[in-house]
Amino acid sequence: MPGSTYELWQSQRLVADAVGRLMAFWGFKHNMGRIWATLYLAERPLTARELKEGLDISVGSVSMTLSELEQWGVVRQVTPVRGRSKTYEAETDLWKMITGVLRDRERVLIEDARHAFTEALAHVRNRARSADPEVRRRAEVQQERIKLLLDLTRLGGSLLDALVETGRVDMSPLGRSLLRRDKK
Repeated sequence: MPGSTYELWQSQRLVADAVGRLMAFWGFKHNMGRIWATLYLAERPLTARELKEGLDISVGSVSMTLSELEQWGVVRQVTPVRGRSKTYEAETDLWKMITGVLRDRERVLIEDARHAFTEALAHVRNRARSADPEVRRRAEVQQERIKLLLDLTRLGGSLLDALVETGRVDMSPLGRSLLRRDKK
C-alpha cells in the first residue's frame, strides 16, 4: 500500500521512548533508541517515511539515524518489494547487538584510558628522579595510584573480552584484586 501510513501502537511508543531514554543515558542519541525499538517491534520492515511519520521526527534525522544504526550493525536495509522505497529492519539478536557495542565502543574506551595511564606513568617516573624530596614523594604517590588504575584497565579489558567471547565473566580476579587492596 504505497500511500498508507504505518500506525504505531501505544505499546510501540512506550517501548520506543523507554529505549530512547536508555540509549541517551548510555551516550547514544535518543532517536537511535526510538528508531531501533520501533523497527524491533515492527512485524515487517519499515520505510524511512513510515518511521518519520510514526515517530514524528524529521526526514533528515531519520536518514542520519538509520545510517548510524546501520554502522553499528543494529539495523539493516532490506531489499524492497518492487515499487517500494528502501525498507529497514532491526537486528533482533540482542546478545549480538550488545557484544558488538561492547567490542566497538567500550573496549576502545578502556584502551584509550590504558594508553593515557601508561603515558602518565612515564611522565611521573621522570618526576620521581627529582632531587627535591617533596617532588619525589608526590611522584611516588601518583606512580602507585596510576599503576592501580592501569591494573584496573587491564582487568576490565580482560573481563570485557571474556564477556564478549563467551558470554560469561569470572569475577574472581576482580574480587582477589579488591581483597588484596583492602589488606594494605
